[in-house]
Amino acid sequence: MAGTLDRLIDPRGPLDLRITLRVHRHGPYDPAFARRDGGWWRASRTPDGPATTRFSPEGDRVRVAAWGPGAAWALAHADGVVGATDDPASFDPPRGLVRDLHRRHPGLRIPRSGAVFEAMLPTIVEQKVTSTEAHASYRRLLLAWGEPAPGPGRDLGLRVPPDPPELSRRRYFEFHRFGIERRRATAIRTAAAYAGRLEDALAMDSAAAKGRLCALPGLGPWTAAEVALVALGDADAVPVGDYHLPHTVAWALAGELRATDERMLELLEPFAGHRGRAVRLLALSGAHAPRFGPRAPLRSIRSL
Repeated sequence: MAGTLDRLIDPRGPLDLRITLRVHRHGPYDPAFARRDGGWWRASRTPDGPATTRFSPEGDRVRVAAWGPGAAWALAHADGVVGATDDPASFDPPRGLVRDLHRRHPGLRIPRSGAVFEAMLPTIVEQKVTSTEAHASYRRLLLAWGEPAPGPGRDLGLRVPPDPPELSRRRYFEFHRFGIERRRATAIRTAAAYAGRLEDALAMDSAAAKGRLCALPGLGPWTAAEVALVALGDADAVPVGDYHLPHTVAWALAGELRATDERMLELLEPFAGHRGRAVRLLALSGAHAPRFGPRAPLRSIRSL
């Protein structure tokens, strides 16, 4: 295609694009992500501008093609997006479920997208609401305030996430039509205003990076860990404060119905250095602790 930049990536070991790229997709109808023609398509906003990127398996390597003003930047960071910068070979879990899952899914990689705010925007939208609510809100936000992706991404209907300066100028009540209440809207606006400072986390060690991500109001340990697992390539990041995760981990590893964050971290200690990878593997297993009581009701912030 005209205007296409492309390259081949050697992941140096097994790489399952389907399960690795899943963390970049926020719901089945994410306007910034698509699965078409044997490839995975992603619309993103780089420091050089919008880009459309396609990832396709080619033997034991990955063909990456990119379009748009940010195409060169997207290609330069494509290794991280697909997890080729990750080192799963250093993970040697003890005998048990996680070890079995690691052998069953050797192609799971922890990505490093190099785009902190881009990972943070949907993560804030997902704070303290159901996945159904969060995915619908993120989709509506991108359709309204995003822009058509460059190159063939436009024909696929892909949308590039909004520019941080634009989001920072929006008033909190403008987010209500997307189902996002004042607290999350304010967190998005604040993070967007300091997007450049957040990107500095890429050059920091794990502890300093998490401190930077938690420095702004509305950004806590859960948000920092979720962003670190996608943007920073931190295989040890564990999202504490999640409503279901401690129960899932305790049920899968100890047969316990309920657990606190402290108990979850205790059970994950044997996987230190790769606790986030262990959590990802448990998610692939489909393990869920039995749930009691009614599901959380869906809310309608748009009607406020």
